[in-house]
Formats: sequence, structure tokens, C-alpha cells
Amino acid sequence: MIQILQASRFRKAVKKLKPNQKRDLDKAVRKVMTNPLVGEQKKGDLVFLRVYKFSMANQQALLAYSHDEQAQTITLLATGPHENFYRDIKK
Repeated sequence: MIQILQASRFRKAVKKLKPNQKRDLDKAVRKVMTNPLVGEQKKGDLVFLRVYKFSMANQQALLAYSHDEQAQTITLLATGPHENFYRDIKK
């Protein structure tokens, strides 16, 4: 069984979402749980990261996560619109 962990940045972003946005996010998280390799592997200094693109309230949103196969964990790092997404993750 895969364990799901949440980074504090992810938790804070989820608190700001409306109920319909949370539903869309939950669907995306379930999809990542079923297939952790569904997200695109990033390169360079974000090589530890996978990003899954999905639709949230008719807008494209991104879900950043890391997957540790040995520990059987997925850490949800961030979610939100594409604008400044990668810049904020690097901080």
C-alpha cells in the first residue's frame, strides 16, 4: 500500500480551495496514487519532482509530487496554476 504524505505548502494551498476545486484535486491525487509515474519527470534542479497536469474548475492546474519507490510513499508537494509554479517550488 502506498503511503501519501503532504508537504506544508500543499496543505496550505488545499485550505484555500473551494469545494469543487478540492473534488478535482482529489481525482488527480487518486490518479497519481494508482499510477505514480503518470506525472512528467522534471529535469535539472527539479529532477526529484514529478508534475501531473489536470483540470481544476475548467482551468489547467499542476500537482507536484515526489515518488519514493523503496519507501512506497508519494509526497504531495504543491498544487496550483502554472503561473510562477516552478519558481515557487525552487524556494
